[in-house]
Amino acid sequence: MLVIGVAGTELTAQERDWLQHDACAGVILFTRNFASRSQVAELSAAIREAAPRPQLICVDQEGGRVQRFRDGYSALPALDGFGRLYASDREAALKLAEEHAWLMAQEVRASGVDLSFAPVVDLGRGNLAIGDRAFDPDPQVVAEFTRAYVRGMHAAGMAATLKHFPGHGSVLEDTHFDNAVDRRSLEQLRETDLIPFVAGIEAKADAVMMAHVVYPEVAPEPAGYSPRWIEQILRQDMGFRGVVFSDDIGMAAAFSAGGVKARIDAHLDAGCDVVLVCSPKLVEESLAAVSGRALNTMALTGLIGRGAMGWDGLLADARYGDSRGRVEGLA
Repeated sequence: MLVIGVAGTELTAQERDWLQHDACAGVILFTRNFASRSQVAELSAAIREAAPRPQLICVDQEGGRVQRFRDGYSALPALDGFGRLYASDREAALKLAEEHAWLMAQEVRASGVDLSFAPVVDLGRGNLAIGDRAFDPDPQVVAEFTRAYVRGMHAAGMAATLKHFPGHGSVLEDTHFDNAVDRRSLEQLRETDLIPFVAGIEAKADAVMMAHVVYPEVAPEPAGYSPRWIEQILRQDMGFRGVVFSDDIGMAAAFSAGGVKARIDAHLDAGCDVVLVCSPKLVEESLAAVSGRALNTMALTGLIGRGAMGWDGLLADARYGDSRGRVEGLA
């Protein structure tokens, strides 16, 4: 199962053909796909109309520097602001984080998009890719925020995705551009980075996104295509029963598996339910790569939205304006 990227603000004829493929499970949207609220809604509708089966439409709408939809949307603060507030007012910080989740999810759903890949539950310990996307360096604090954020997303009718398993925050390298190696033992990881994931699973998070980080004391390959991490630790030991997403196979740290087909095979064989192919340049080859594979066509059913109220309904909701004011006030 593949979730693919498309090039612009409207579908091309080739992209409509891609959506007809049995292995295409959905589309992930980026800033390149955004012009306005109405345009995103029209693009989402066009994606659904072009495909013969339900499609998961998703985005990274975390807040801060990772917010793909901006004009007409709340200016969502980065998550580290909640950690700073927590130091002086724990209850207020957790309540506001839950409200941030609700607000983000409501706006995304009003746009006809099913899922924002959130929350980031990595620890804020200096990783170049994570930075202010993390709530806090303390795993127990991040666990509290994880539970609050999952509650907020669920209250808005959106599934929650914990990322990046088993923890991307404690290595320096940005896996978009470099390989990353974390040499700690599994026991050390259980005492730190894995704590927020345990909390999120207990809170009934619906999905997990894997990290392209190698933990050589646990498994020789990156976690994203490691059977030990996915099938044994995440599924068996931690009891996770939701959807497992790869991170983008176009990232440099995924290249260790080989070419496009080798990357896709490695992730699916290791236990990923869905592989992200974010670059349109890789989609044609990726679709060809899964020819003949058995496809789990039910894997994403529970993540696809129940239908959005649309912007008119959201703007008419008194809670929306109040929530927006409080959340934007954090910045």
